[in-house]
Amino acid sequence: MHKSLGVGGAMVIAASSTAATTSIGIGLGLMAGAVGLHLPAIMLVAFLPVLGIAGGYGRLNRVEPDAGSSYRWCRTLNPWLGFLTGWVNIVGTIVFMAYTTTVTGSAIIQLLGAATVHGVAGLALDPDSTVQCTLIGLAVLVAAALVAVRGLDLAARLQKYLLVFEYAVLLAFCGYGLFAGDQPFSLDWFNPFAIPSMAALAQGMVLAVFCYWGFESVFSVGEEVRDPRDATRGGYLALTVMMLLFVFAGTAFQRVLPLGELADNGAQGLTYFAGKLARQPLAALPLVALMFSAAASLQAAVIPTARAMFAMGRDGTFGPVWTRLHPRHRTPAAGTLLIAAFAIVLAVLSMVIPTVSQLISGTVNAIGVVVALYYAVTAVAAVVRFRQLLRTAPVEALAAVVAPLLGALVLLAVGGYLAWTFYRSADHFELAADNGWFELAMVVLMIASGLVAAAWARWHRHAPYFTKHLGPDPAGEVPAAA
Repeated sequence: MHKSLGVGGAMVIAASSTAATTSIGIGLGLMAGAVGLHLPAIMLVAFLPVLGIAGGYGRLNRVEPDAGSSYRWCRTLNPWLGFLTGWVNIVGTIVFMAYTTTVTGSAIIQLLGAATVHGVAGLALDPDSTVQCTLIGLAVLVAAALVAVRGLDLAARLQKYLLVFEYAVLLAFCGYGLFAGDQPFSLDWFNPFAIPSMAALAQGMVLAVFCYWGFESVFSVGEEVRDPRDATRGGYLALTVMMLLFVFAGTAFQRVLPLGELADNGAQGLTYFAGKLARQPLAALPLVALMFSAAASLQAAVIPTARAMFAMGRDGTFGPVWTRLHPRHRTPAAGTLLIAAFAIVLAVLSMVIPTVSQLISGTVNAIGVVVALYYAVTAVAAVVRFRQLLRTAPVEALAAVVAPLLGALVLLAVGGYLAWTFYRSADHFELAADNGWFELAMVVLMIASGLVAAAWARWHRHAPYFTKHLGPDPAGEVPAAA
């Protein structure tokens, strides 16, 4: 694959994958429902363990740039665990793409409503209808996949312009909201110790970690970055920018909207926020930004996922179709289109959940727990691989060992506690987004399906990934598997 990206392109890929505008537009309301008026606090608290884990990712990428990233790196701990880490990342991303397809369609319908187009061919358009939103969003998903096939250089250039527009709109509206809002400002908004309960803290942490999720996509394209250090810099820059945007937007939203309105508007939170600050057509600008963000995140999601599956195909754990490169663009074209097809199928199946708000709530909670777990496992892999730095290079060990270990412990505790609250929150299973057993079942299904896939790869495909042992040498440098 071509080494076509520098630090700027790497940052764009990471920032697009985190989809700040989408997270702000639909996620702040969900978090407010959990932590109340402490959105800035929860975003700051969640940033710390993710930043620590980013140090582990950066060091691993410097030693072994690989399209498989955590799938390959966690093999240091155990091949089964490494495969499972890669698997849940892929499945979680496909689920994310499916629900983001619906979010994209919802943004388009809301934008049409702002332009006074409330129906098509006699059918009333509803931005909270999963059926309507999904059908419209599918066209955007197909277009995003086709651009991704063309190559990272085009995708990065396109997303750069989308990001500039999104951030300009966000900064303008949130900046205005800080001064125009009539809700009294309080420093208590930034105090994590004022969050009402441990359950609320765990729920808020998982949702916030989900918002930061995606920065590591830059390491999945590490083989296409000119310098491995550029991928690390891009990831750190994207994470820092995301944190500042989330804290800024959370503060602005709380200045404009009382808690009830903030928590009740969910998937249409950004639309409601903009409507409080401006009239049309200016109020439609955040909707345009949300639509661009959702579309860019679809493209940014399919890119690293295709490359992760390329790495798994290269190792023999998946079939050879995933290693087929486009003859001209040298991208994993077949894998990119197959992933888009899987997301389309899942998006269509998700239409059984009637409203966009319920779909978002159920999906984000389940993916959030999985993300917390696989971030933690990857961080532990860095700790094991570079532990000797504690003796030979204590300063480097802070970023490569100590910070990842602390981040892993926090996320394991948060993810485990939230899974326990899911179990205790219901006494029966129901196919509903607010049913704790249903949300827990989604997590279990992602992990269990990975064990089945790993068993197939190990004993049917006889993948060498499971039989060739890699161990860290005294310098912590591990050669890539053949």
